[in-house]
Amino acid sequence: MTNRRSAVRAFAYGVFYRLPQPVRRRLVRMAVPKYIVGAVTLVHDSEAPEPGRLLLLRQPPGTGWSLPAGLLERGEDPIVGAARELHEESGIRLAPHELAPAVPNAIVHAKGWVDVVFTARVPASTSEFVVDGAEVYEAAWHRLDELPRLTRATAKLLAYYGIGPLAGETAATETAAAQTAAGETAAGGAGTGGTGVAEAGRAEAATGEAGRRAAGGSAEAGSGEAGSGGGAGAGADRPGR
Repeated sequence: MTNRRSAVRAFAYGVFYRLPQPVRRRLVRMAVPKYIVGAVTLVHDSEAPEPGRLLLLRQPPGTGWSLPAGLLERGEDPIVGAARELHEESGIRLAPHELAPAVPNAIVHAKGWVDVVFTARVPASTSEFVVDGAEVYEAAWHRLDELPRLTRATAKLLAYYGIGPLAGETAATETAAAQTAAGETAAGGAGTGGTGVAEAGRAEAATGEAGRRAAGGSAEAGSGEAGSGGGAGAGADRPGR
């Protein structure tokens, strides 16, 4: 049975990689999950003493604070989108090269969206906030050890960076869920030619994503599929909210 499955998979891969690239790309889009991609920026006050201060935004409905973030436009590099959203929501203008990838750089959430996260350090004394009063009510610096009430999505994201009330909790939960999902996928196996093509499609997608990251990371595979504008996150939330 194992040999038969291996032969079917080998045949499916062989057929798949002989197809023209545009056809392979279309099959990839049909076979693999599609994600909404957003960019988030953690902006730290470079002048603040330890433990430091973080820029947070109060947005509708105003019951919790969130991070500068938003969906990428079609074909937009994540770092460019992060700089654009930061300026639109807080008034702080930084060139993309002034942002640095956070570690981890990308957070894959269970509900079909990915946050690409960056960090920046700016002096509070010379940084003037400009908010529109509609999308953003208020922008303010907050000490890391005295954070205000955060939105649930923001608290979960900050936990990956050891910040906030959920630090140490969210990453462990998400890792366990990912391991469970991976185990279930492995147990399912690949018993049909269709599954083999889907696996080949996922391999093609992974290869393409690696190339995009090496080149700066285009949002085409994520936000291009899901559309742009509006918000991602839990329910109607956008990244970082």
